[in-house]
Amino acid sequence: MRKLVLLLSIISLITTSCGTKKKIAALEAHNKEIQDLLNTCTVKLNSCLTEKEAMSSQNEFLKKNNADLINNMGNMTTLTTQGAQNIEKALETIKEKDLKISRMQDALTKKDSVTLALVTSLKREVGIDDPDININVEKGVVMISIADNLLFKSGSYDVSDRAKSVLAKVAKVVNSKPDFECMVEGHTDNVPIKNTVLLDNWDLSVKRATSIVRVLQNDLGVNPKQLIPAGRSYYIPLVENDTPENKAKNRRTRIIIMPKIDQFYEMIEKEMKRQN
Repeated sequence: MRKLVLLLSIISLITTSCGTKKKIAALEAHNKEIQDLLNTCTVKLNSCLTEKEAMSSQNEFLKKNNADLINNMGNMTTLTTQGAQNIEKALETIKEKDLKISRMQDALTKKDSVTLALVTSLKREVGIDDPDININVEKGVVMISIADNLLFKSGSYDVSDRAKSVLAKVAKVVNSKPDFECMVEGHTDNVPIKNTVLLDNWDLSVKRATSIVRVLQNDLGVNPKQLIPAGRSYYIPLVENDTPENKAKNRRTRIIIMPKIDQFYEMIEKEMKRQN
């Protein structure tokens, strides 16, 4: 009987042991599945955390970029407004300059008209048939060129009686234009002066100019404030001093009648102030 009980106990233990092993095996398999699932979840979690960090950085970048854009838009608005104001100021400046240029052109046109009238008057008074007298306009001024043989004897600066009659006609026109100046230029040829009184051609050209100025002032009543004597010696010839004929052409006196520069600019300034 005891043997039977012992045998049954052993059988029961063996049966119980086999059942436990199966449960353990099943638990171990289940545990492995759970571990695998946990590992998979851990990998996904880490991936999500990495993506979250990247998205957070991108979000910060986008916020900063958006703030910069808003700031730039404000700057652009300011720049656009300032640019429009600058353009408007530039246009106003251009308009003012155009107006000034227009007024200066009007003044120049007026000056040219006066010059043309002056030439016409001179040619009518002096005459244009005399080959020793030439009247023309150069650079906006009236120039009267009188040959040397009509004014002086050779090597002399004494004004001839014949010259005074011509100068009287010039004086009549100059006296009618009190706002104009009259420059008298003496020109010689390149032949050296053989005269103990005169030093050189500079001296001769200046003395001839002052002689003409004295006649215009003392004999013909021209206001001395309008007169300017100048000597040019032989340094501005009309032609080469290579023949007697050419030398005769270079020996001349030029009378230049021109508006006073300060009055001319004053006329322009008045026009500009009147418009402003």
